[in-house]
Amino acid sequence: MVDRKKKNTAVLVIGLGRFGAATAGQLDRLDREVLAVDENMELVQKWSERITHAVQADVTKIEALEQIGARDFRTAVVAVGSSIEASVLITANLVDLGVEQIWAKAISKSHGKILERIGANHVIYPEAEAGERVAHLLSGQLLDFVEIDPDFAIVKLHPPRVLAGKTLTESGVRGTSKVTVVGVKKPGESFTFATAETLIDSGDEILVSGHPSDIERFAALPK
Repeated sequence: MVDRKKKNTAVLVIGLGRFGAATAGQLDRLDREVLAVDENMELVQKWSERITHAVQADVTKIEALEQIGARDFRTAVVAVGSSIEASVLITANLVDLGVEQIWAKAISKSHGKILERIGANHVIYPEAEAGERVAHLLSGQLLDFVEIDPDFAIVKLHPPRVLAGKTLTESGVRGTSKVTVVGVKKPGESFTFATAETLIDSGDEILVSGHPSDIERFAALPK
């Protein structure tokens, strides 16, 4: 079980499906204490050697959450998505136990609204977010796409021809295309922050921020 002294930084992850297991695994790689819980013993056994702690329990019952010490966690992730009823019950139980930060997975907008109304601090739509990201990448113009807000994104791409051989000041890209180049990666090197004097070459990768529609137009310029 997780040491009580560490529970301020530890995370309780409920549900070991693809999303929950990926979250728990990444937290473990970031050296965060993790207690993962699932009703399915096979999933618990599968992940017990890969993350800090994994236990089997039916946490739709508040008594089970109390037994595993959920009350002492500051942060919990409700990764149960296949059963809306279970997701709502677990979230409500965590609220009743006083867990401060509850991140809950939703499979629809209506599901998400219910989770918010009963006290979830953060509602996540992993399937919808993944679908939106893939849709942007399907054009072949973008190497990666992260939407921060509906009107702001950060994108990785190869620079259009208008940037090649010019500094960012010389290109005037911010004024003409309404996007900002925030990072540059030379072949074989790591990304570095871009400045007004950064010289862009055709073989570089760049990070660009701005409105998604402006970025899409910028990415479509000839390479």
